[in-house]
Amino acid sequence: MFTNLEASTTHSHLIAPHGGELVNLIVDDERAAELKAQSRDFPSWDLTARHIRDLELLMHGAFSPLREFMTRGDYEGVCHNMRLTSGLLWPIPITLDVTEPFAKGLKQGSSKIALRDAEGVMLAVLHVEEVWQPDRKAEAKAVFNTTSPLHPGVNYLLNKENPWYVGGRIEGLQPPAHYDFKNLRLTPAELRVEFARLGWRRVVAFQTRNPMHRAHVELTLRAAKQVEANLLIHPAVGVTKLGDVDYFTRVRCYQRLLTKYPHGTAKLSLLPLAMRLGGPREAIWHGLIRKNHGCTHFIVGRDHAGPGKDGDGKPFYGHYEAQELFRKHEADIGVSMVPFSMMVYVEDEDKYFPEDEVPKDKHVLHLSGTELRQRLNEGRDIPPWFTYPEVVQELRRSFPPRHKQGLTVFFTGLSGAGKSTIASVLVTKFLEVGGRPVTLLDGDLVRKHLSSELGFSKEHRDLNIHRIGYVASEITKNGGIAICAPIAPYDSTRKHVRAMIEPVGGFILVHLSTSVDVCEQRDRKGLYAKARAGIIKEFTGISDPYEEPTDAEVVIDTAELTPEEAAQEIILHLEREGFIGLNEELA
Repeated sequence: MFTNLEASTTHSHLIAPHGGELVNLIVDDERAAELKAQSRDFPSWDLTARHIRDLELLMHGAFSPLREFMTRGDYEGVCHNMRLTSGLLWPIPITLDVTEPFAKGLKQGSSKIALRDAEGVMLAVLHVEEVWQPDRKAEAKAVFNTTSPLHPGVNYLLNKENPWYVGGRIEGLQPPAHYDFKNLRLTPAELRVEFARLGWRRVVAFQTRNPMHRAHVELTLRAAKQVEANLLIHPAVGVTKLGDVDYFTRVRCYQRLLTKYPHGTAKLSLLPLAMRLGGPREAIWHGLIRKNHGCTHFIVGRDHAGPGKDGDGKPFYGHYEAQELFRKHEADIGVSMVPFSMMVYVEDEDKYFPEDEVPKDKHVLHLSGTELRQRLNEGRDIPPWFTYPEVVQELRRSFPPRHKQGLTVFFTGLSGAGKSTIASVLVTKFLEVGGRPVTLLDGDLVRKHLSSELGFSKEHRDLNIHRIGYVASEITKNGGIAICAPIAPYDSTRKHVRAMIEPVGGFILVHLSTSVDVCEQRDRKGLYAKARAGIIKEFTGISDPYEEPTDAEVVIDTAELTPEEAAQEIILHLEREGFIGLNEELA
């Protein structure tokens, strides 16, 4: 029902949106062998996850007409007016950021860089054409229309990228390896050939980074019917937003949903895209990418690729700003926009409507993403009007109730505050109940077995806590309980650990707020006396600062409580938050 045989749009796999040849940057075997032999004389650069996704899409032509990590002229043109130096439309900078020492070791016009993945596999060679230091704050304002670090794209740009850019032509030796969902990872050329094989002349693409529910299925069905096209579900499975559902879970949900469409009218393919969450500009970018994949239409929703709200609680972009900018540049993009409002469920009608088409005086039901997560955490029912049983089943596999999830209880406090003792009590309580493996990561024991080479400088203290956080995140990710009891004196380091763990399970920060005076009175090892005498350098609370947390879930002054009482306070909090089930008794 979605195929229009009267359509005239070609799906030749050689035609790119700019009218030229679809770019493929992967060289033949002979040239690849030659470059590999020469690479011993090249400097190497290890690519980040974002770099790898950008490189893959460059090599396969998804970023056509780009053939390179941008040089300065293209970069500035894109930032300021969304145009390459050729005059072609392109809204998002595609850049390779490097450190200053690495940049200063390169020669413009003659250097070559071996681009490698995290395992050291050489994926491509970059022919260095330009090296420069950009104004990244100006880039953030131009591209994202904000410099707020609450915007994920801005935060990455200003706080995670390196300060120098390298631009130049790419020769691809081999694409990054994928061992998952291989039959769903179709390149632009492969997808165009598949469309031709199926006789699909009109294809509407749907971009998503979230699981799809009934509203999304209804939206895509309506969009395809509206333009009499077949449907490509084309989710981004590269880097998305922190806290998003992992793409393995999402893909399983998408596969289950294909049966909801008329037979032979919908197809699923995965896009290894590192999203920037750039709202209106990103909508244009997504449209250009789908044109390269052979699509003729593209669904643009109410807040396409929006990153959420700013510090004042206002959305970074207007509800229909992406649609307005896309429509303005629709001819240059080369695909037709199918605009859609948010779909809402009308209880009286037992069906979904676009929010601007809801019959007057009808009752609308809402279920936010926050409430969905809460229901999953609590093991409560997900209403059938919201999603399908098959999707609920997949989500519950990946997101069990909180009392079955992994958990990290992370102590922080001065030496002598009682961290190790209370942590040991807590471990015993969990072991009594059973059901989840429990691991104690005590500060002294980690120092002995995992960080024996480290001293007590700030750099080494941070590294030690990062190691503890990494181990705890792995335990938590795999459904275990990690009890961590270091001093952890620095706020930024504790926040880094929280950011590692919260996407994979529970995280509870316990601050033992016991004063220096009380801790010093308890000092059985004489450490405080040695610190005051100058024998021990860089001792927390004496010669080195302790930054008290303002984000602790539990605060306990152990001067007033026994270890058992302190542990009970933590247990009560865990019960309230659902990390201990109703059938578990830890008291």
